[in-house]
Amino acid sequence: MLDRITASLPSLAPAEQRVARLVLTDPHAFARQPIRELAERAQVSKPTVVRFCRSMGYGGLADFKLKLAGSVSEGVPFVHRSVDADDKTGDVLVKVVDNAVAALLHYRNAASTAAVERAVEAIAATWKTGKRIEFYGVGNSGIVAQDAQHKFFRLGITSIASSDGHIQVMSATLLGPGDCAVIISNSGRTRDLMDAAEIARKNGATTIVITASGSPLASSCQIHLAADHPEAYDRYSPMVSRLLHLLIIDVLATCVALRIGSSLPPILQRMKENLRTKRYT
Repeated sequence: MLDRITASLPSLAPAEQRVARLVLTDPHAFARQPIRELAERAQVSKPTVVRFCRSMGYGGLADFKLKLAGSVSEGVPFVHRSVDADDKTGDVLVKVVDNAVAALLHYRNAASTAAVERAVEAIAATWKTGKRIEFYGVGNSGIVAQDAQHKFFRLGITSIASSDGHIQVMSATLLGPGDCAVIISNSGRTRDLMDAAEIARKNGATTIVITASGSPLASSCQIHLAADHPEAYDRYSPMVSRLLHLLIIDVLATCVALRIGSSLPPILQRMKENLRTKRYT
């Protein structure tokens, strides 16, 4: 966004150029300050500030400041922008998307490549030896567990997904050396998941957890994929943790697919052919 403003400088009127330079000099302050202060700092009229925003392709100052905040303030580190009761639909759209993008960017910059590598190696090794791969989650994390099962099944990797606490504990009891349990939890404090993780680990299975740093599950499992997202629980709080967990599952599935290598394309081709035959007969 700032590069585009810089490139547009020669085509702007002199007064609008002063507004543009103010944005480029201190974009964080520009996104926060009211129009009166912005006009005074740029030594232009308030309509000129609005005209500059529109010349850059935005609906007005409010739209421009919202996009600017999302561009320069919402990347990394994560800054949560809460939705207010008086926000318009356009404001809500931008804030919800910006919060999701910010969480994903924060994970990208903070993720431990070594931890991801260990998780990929464990899952790939479990698949190669024909052992069990299981995904556990409760609530929204249970939906992620089901999605994980679907993604890995499409790679020809059979697994089990469970969102029921009792089933998880019973299933973990059946795990043993060489098996792998992937546990997904936003808080990392769900009792059933903690019990299942402990049982699986004691039975010799590899335990991988996708959860917040510092949680009980983070310290009890062998491989921790930190998914730190400060989720608020007020009325207007977007649910971003599930999207973050799905992203991590995508990373794991893609890396495992690369490990499978040349044997994967024929499996995918057969799946497509069978699905196509069933769909059109």
